Amino acid sequence: MDYRKFGETYYLRLDKGDEIIGSVLALCRKEQIRSAVFSGIGGCSEAQIQTFLPESGTFETQTVRGMLELVSLTGSIIADEQDALYQHTHAAFSYKDGEQHRVAAGHIKSITVLYTAEIELRPVVGGVIRRKFNPETGTGLWDFR
Repeated sequence: MDYRKFGETYYLRLDKGDEIIGSVLALCRKEQIRSAVFSGIGGCSEAQIQTFLPESGTFETQTVRGMLELVSLTGSIIADEQDALYQHTHAAFSYKDGEQHRVAAGHIKSITVLYTAEIELRPVVGGVIRRKFNPETGTGLWDFR
């Protein structure tokens, strides 16, 4: 991974074998970023896509492999009261399945880069968005306190 900061925005270039979610979290830890949003595109080799099952409060995970065009990546980073960082990311990938073009999309657990990924990370300026656990949904939500 290589990155630069221009103004308040970070630009990340990830290379073959880099894992996108872990790289974004590592940058946030290094730069002491406690809340941010990010987006990106790229060419990937593997994605673990999750679907949240509200009735059980768990995620079902599907792994997709091959030449995956990352056509849309959007996510957020927030910290809890103990400053542990959490990511919430969704992505869409296009790929070929025989002669058919397919799309796989959803909540993301991990993405491995095949060629490159280009990520724009925008830290929250002038405040911090925290994570607050919501027992009704079983998930963490944005807290603006």
